[in-house]
Amino acid sequence: MLSTKQGRLRDKEDIEPHISSLGYSLLVIQSHDKTLQPDPCLKSTCVHGTKALLFYASIYLLALGGGGIRGCVPALGADQFDEKKPKEHAQLASFFNWFLFSITVGASLGVTFVVYVSTESQWYKGFIISMSCSAVGLIFIASGKRFYHARVPGESPLLRVLQVLVVTVRNWRVKVPLDSDELYEIQSHESSLKKKLIPHTNQFRVLDKAAVLPEGNEARRWKVCTVTQVEEVKILTRMMPILLSTIIMNTSLAQLQTFSIQQGTLMNTYIGKLNIPAASIPIIPLVFMTLLIPVYEFAFIPLVRRITGHPNGITELQRVGVGLVLSAISMVIAGVIEVKRKHEFNDHNQHRISLFWLSFHYAIFGIADMFTLVGLLEFFYKEAPQGMRSLSTSFSFLSLSIGYYLSTAFVELINLVTSKIGKSKKGWLEGRDLNRNHVQLFYWFLAILSLINFLIYLMCAKWYKYQSVVPFDKGMLLKDPPPRNDENVYSTSFVSTVQNIPQNEDK
Repeated sequence: MLSTKQGRLRDKEDIEPHISSLGYSLLVIQSHDKTLQPDPCLKSTCVHGTKALLFYASIYLLALGGGGIRGCVPALGADQFDEKKPKEHAQLASFFNWFLFSITVGASLGVTFVVYVSTESQWYKGFIISMSCSAVGLIFIASGKRFYHARVPGESPLLRVLQVLVVTVRNWRVKVPLDSDELYEIQSHESSLKKKLIPHTNQFRVLDKAAVLPEGNEARRWKVCTVTQVEEVKILTRMMPILLSTIIMNTSLAQLQTFSIQQGTLMNTYIGKLNIPAASIPIIPLVFMTLLIPVYEFAFIPLVRRITGHPNGITELQRVGVGLVLSAISMVIAGVIEVKRKHEFNDHNQHRISLFWLSFHYAIFGIADMFTLVGLLEFFYKEAPQGMRSLSTSFSFLSLSIGYYLSTAFVELINLVTSKIGKSKKGWLEGRDLNRNHVQLFYWFLAILSLINFLIYLMCAKWYKYQSVVPFDKGMLLKDPPPRNDENVYSTSFVSTVQNIPQNEDK
């Protein structure tokens, strides 16, 4: 790993755990004090006034804190590896595997131990456990702060993207010169800075308008952008189709998590003498992921590495593709299991099949999530510009959130369409009785949609060109090359370096 260097940590790593702890604190207070809880009612919404304000404030604080942590922690951990060294380049993929493993173990404890305490004892005790875990995480982050190899925060990457878009619109009528050397770029004789400059590409040439400096005008912000800044936006643009191709998979995940719990209430929840609450059903894929991630790391990767010659076994985009295929297979099996469950319950005197049947498609989807999430995190981190890696690693979780929103829209749309074309004039998912609904048809609809999405993904993956490829040498995995004389410790980001240089070339 890189030699550690004391540096100033990103602000988000300091702030976000505090926000999460504050959200948990509000939940503990409201769940403990009965005067702050809503009165029981038979309506869809029972929370109003101050009680609603306190509840939603705590939920939004948790979402804000969790979103910041998930976006920053992967990039912070990956920053501790030097990609220029082949050995550490291969270790970077292992980091993302173990990062997912830690998330899986934590989620497993959440859906088992915390759920048990909340249901068998009191709700506020479950929130106290979650708040305590958040506090412990904050202590660990703070205690290791002086050892982190972190970049000094520079200008917001979103602001840099916005600058390119705004200047492009302003220069819409400006003609882009045929010679890319005429586009504006920072002139520097420092070799370390030259290595950070991104060369011009011909793709998305409309964005090159932002790098055109009219004659007689002085280079200023929001008037002209550098070629490197424009190329950063081009890189993010090239990654967008990959991001959009994973939304359908997360939509399927949202439906599995929703309907599987409802299915569990109508199934035999005893596995032997062990009674599994319906809310703990997500433990099934988590257990498979916990067991399979070490197998993937220690057995699958070394085996495939010998065949493909790739340091990570298969490329990041190939891993995402495997996950998308497995997710489609999982939805097909989920529909078959639902047909069996309904048949046993409706035609055999309400016989409840074992909850274990859900493990088949849930396990496959857990493996799919293992491939896709790790592949996306590694892909976005490696391919994004250095100053935008925290932003790009957040794309994986952005896809997750969009998928959950889209799942709600799909349910409403399916009910609207099927209620008009069906003989019963009732939507597939209308009502709360799963034994009268057609969840299996909805699963198969998602399977078909996932298959179409995979075909689109194949085209996007074939179209995409990797930014950099580190050559693989088995001998170099055991020994790092000696550091170069001009190699600097990259505790400061290129974004910060660029922003400290005036954009006027004469200056």
